[in-house]
Amino acid sequence: MPRYRLTLEYDGWGYNGFQAQTDQPTVQGAIERAITAFCGETVRIAAAGRTDTGVHATGQVIGVDLDKPWPAKTVMNALNAHMVGEAVSVLDCVEADPEWHARFSATGRRYLYRILNRPGRPALDRGRVWHLKKPLDADAMHAAAQALVGLHDFTTFRDVNCQSKSPEKTLDVAGVSRVGEEVHLVFEARSFLHRQVRSMTGTLAEVGQGRWAVDEVAAALAAKDRAACGPVAPSDGLYLTGVSY
Repeated sequence: MPRYRLTLEYDGWGYNGFQAQTDQPTVQGAIERAITAFCGETVRIAAAGRTDTGVHATGQVIGVDLDKPWPAKTVMNALNAHMVGEAVSVLDCVEADPEWHARFSATGRRYLYRILNRPGRPALDRGRVWHLKKPLDADAMHAAAQALVGLHDFTTFRDVNCQSKSPEKTLDVAGVSRVGEEVHLVFEARSFLHRQVRSMTGTLAEVGQGRWAVDEVAAALAAKDRAACGPVAPSDGLYLTGVSY
């Protein structure tokens, strides 16, 4: 039974998250329907990360086992053909080692959060950025973000419904920079807690708007208390941009 590794891009705005649900449109549901339409098989795919409602991806990775061996290019082209009406695209497909797993073999995940920082609301990027009118101090946000790098108890930035066994995670990268009218936040880690990136982003935005001092982010982290977290950023600007193996 051949195993395939596929890299995906999708606009999460029209989906109720990645994970399949019987009565809601999801990214997983769209892909699995396309697989059935292509080869007649009913399968369950594995993903590197189950993104929330409205979250996007430019480098999501999934794995799928098929009964019949197909050329990887045929799998990619066939799935894209059966997802013409979906906001999901297969960017790459290769045959993978049978021991490889999209989630458990991953050694790192990278997220980008886009904040549109200008007076005018987005028209072309509506649903794809978080719009903040007040000028943001990206340098202050970056300085504050460095307190989050390393191994920490991230209870403050952990959603109350998170199912992870431990609040401890190692954040490898937390960078903030201005790119034209946008402020970009980049986070890299082996894995993340539920809504950790959006929680950190919302808190750092408080620093950027001058509502929090730079050192208050370190204090919030040290509190290990969800109540110490700033507002949680919306899903609109969040992208899973890559997975390392």
